[in-house]
Amino acid sequence: MIDIFSALGVRLRDFGADTHTAHIIAQANAANEWFSDADIKMAVDAIRQEFLSREKLQQWVAKYDLTATPRRRVAIIMAGNIPLVGFFDLMCVLMCGHEAYVKPSHKDSVLTNYIISELKSIAPDIPIRDYTPAAQVDMVIATGGDSAAAHFRRSYAELPTLIRGSRHSVAVLGGDESVVEIEGLHRDIFSYCGLGCRNVSLVFLPRGGELRLSAPENLGAMYRGNYLSQRALMLMSGIDVRDWGFCLSRERREYSDAISCVNYAFYDDLAEVEEWLAANDATLQCVVSHCVKHPRVVPFGRAQYPALDDYADGVDVMRFLIGE
Repeated sequence: MIDIFSALGVRLRDFGADTHTAHIIAQANAANEWFSDADIKMAVDAIRQEFLSREKLQQWVAKYDLTATPRRRVAIIMAGNIPLVGFFDLMCVLMCGHEAYVKPSHKDSVLTNYIISELKSIAPDIPIRDYTPAAQVDMVIATGGDSAAAHFRRSYAELPTLIRGSRHSVAVLGGDESVVEIEGLHRDIFSYCGLGCRNVSLVFLPRGGELRLSAPENLGAMYRGNYLSQRALMLMSGIDVRDWGFCLSRERREYSDAISCVNYAFYDDLAEVEEWLAANDATLQCVVSHCVKHPRVVPFGRAQYPALDDYADGVDVMRFLIGE
């Protein structure tokens, strides 16, 4: 499997630069208007950089004993909020020697099916099947919103499951961030139109600091429509917000419930922020910062480039799949 996924990494090196993959991007855009060319290319680049290096794969797999794991049939019910969000689960299932029964989201089926076709081109006997409700499976990995997660728990109550619901990400600024780090923060906020669980929706600032936001590129019509709708709603409701012309910001110590609004909160001591992070850990995906300690802290600009062992929700997918 390491050979197969390393070969996939080589194939994805020039993704988007040739006629065939440019057509794939166009099809993915047509299927999901939230996806931009740049976001699709970034998602593929993140996968190639962080997941498909032979050296990184070898180091990652070496942490697990895969020799005694019986083959199981694993259903993967994928989300579609950002491009190829279900890829890592697919790779984990195959790395453990299991059969993958895949149900892509209709919002991301073009890219998912493209990657599956590439894997089958590299290894025709790779055990990837289409998932249907009639499929007999032994385990389930399912990702969606909170209501979908509740449905998955009811539907697969008799099976070992890894169910993911909604999560959120925050940034903690110390006040000494460089220009490059602030540019990275803007990517952490606005990439994928803010739709990912690793997108920052709440920024902690030292007392006296100021949140500064710059207009990002590649925010499409769907995001613009959301911003205009949220702006009208908040103004009619008398909510005190700052309008940046492309997003809103609001002083509130909680996650934003609108992708086009960034919340911020002031702190007097980093200890109070770390206390908040600990109290809200069950709903946190990652923390972008260089000044606080947290098990899922990432550098500015790298929120959308998780490493192989940077597991969603802090749950080790490999250990789940091998029954540990």
